[in-house]
Amino acid sequence: MGYYDEKPQEPQEGQEEYRLKLRNVKKGSKGGYFFSGLIGVMIGALIVWLMLPSLVGIMPGSNTSVNGDDSSDVLNETQQITMDTTTDVTKAVEKAGDSVVGVTNIQSTSNFLSPSSEGQEAGTGSGVIYKKANGKAYVITNNHVIEGANEIEVTLADGVKVQAKLLGADIWTDLAVLEMDASKVTTVAEFGDSDALRLGEPVIAIGNPLGLNFSGSVTTGVVSGKDRTIPVDLNGDNQEDWQAEVLQTDAAINPGNSGGALVNITGQLIGINSMKISQATVEGMGLAIPVNSVIPVIEDLERFGKVKRPSMGVTLVDVTNVSALHQRETLRLPEEISMGVVIDEVIEGSPADVAGLKKYDVIVEMDGEKIENMIELRKHLYNEKEVGEDLTVKIYRGGELMESKLILKDNSAV
Repeated sequence: MGYYDEKPQEPQEGQEEYRLKLRNVKKGSKGGYFFSGLIGVMIGALIVWLMLPSLVGIMPGSNTSVNGDDSSDVLNETQQITMDTTTDVTKAVEKAGDSVVGVTNIQSTSNFLSPSSEGQEAGTGSGVIYKKANGKAYVITNNHVIEGANEIEVTLADGVKVQAKLLGADIWTDLAVLEMDASKVTTVAEFGDSDALRLGEPVIAIGNPLGLNFSGSVTTGVVSGKDRTIPVDLNGDNQEDWQAEVLQTDAAINPGNSGGALVNITGQLIGINSMKISQATVEGMGLAIPVNSVIPVIEDLERFGKVKRPSMGVTLVDVTNVSALHQRETLRLPEEISMGVVIDEVIEGSPADVAGLKKYDVIVEMDGEKIENMIELRKHLYNEKEVGEDLTVKIYRGGELMESKLILKDNSAV
């Protein structure tokens, strides 16, 4: 082995060939190094190019932070993203919402600023604008909302207040009709068909729960029940005076919602919110008057100031509310008869009295139409008959099927 500074020696035999091979190897190594270096440079450039976006955030002058903490490098501008949240519910509310108004019952006009004044609002409920004609607008509300009012004030959806006049009210259905100037009215409710509702169908309640501070409140739910009858005490004597026909919903209905709108998913009015069963053991039982029952009532109130109902002159009980024992032994109904309406009392001199109907007669048919309960009886009587018309009824008396004919009178004459 020689050193770096040693003089070269003459090649020995065989060494010249070895040196030629070694020189060729060294020439090849220089080419290999060049290409390896070139590839390395290219790979390095590619890595830098890929990392460039993330490096921007930490370069001097950058406004972003890689660790996400709140520092001076964090972008101060907050970005807001607007999303389209239109749904069937929002469409329905947009369609019907402005037809729902506040109704204020004012029972005196003395100093309204005095805390002890009797002239302050006696109560606030809701109403629905259902008609606009000849410069007037007409509002449905509940009778109990405007009962005893000296003045009535309607508050539109935009807050404008308009004086209203009571055209008529009906204590039996708890409905009233108001008339007011229509110059500020922009939206009128569209009637739907409450008979076409299905259990579980979505519904929306719109009104003013707890007063005008919560005006236009919207709650949603479903149709929980149809053709419900609820006993009502009209005169406060703790005695049932009437069976109110209602829809049941689990949409939240609170004080102040009375008279407001219950609409279907297309924004059509299908009920007037009326009451809520409020007991500690009850949750989510709101009640509304079906619009198909509302329409004939408000038409009479608008025209006559009262409801002209054809009357039979009887009080009634559903057969389903009579025990099986009394159905067989007292009413003596055949085994196959489990539905119908029992006459509980006949008013003297009434159409039923004149026609010879008696207590415990069971009505099962009217004008050839099957009658299974009081709601069906009232629908036929109030929606299909007029005062002075004949009414043919089929009844069971003592187990025998009989037929009788009545001449209907105005309910006020019975």
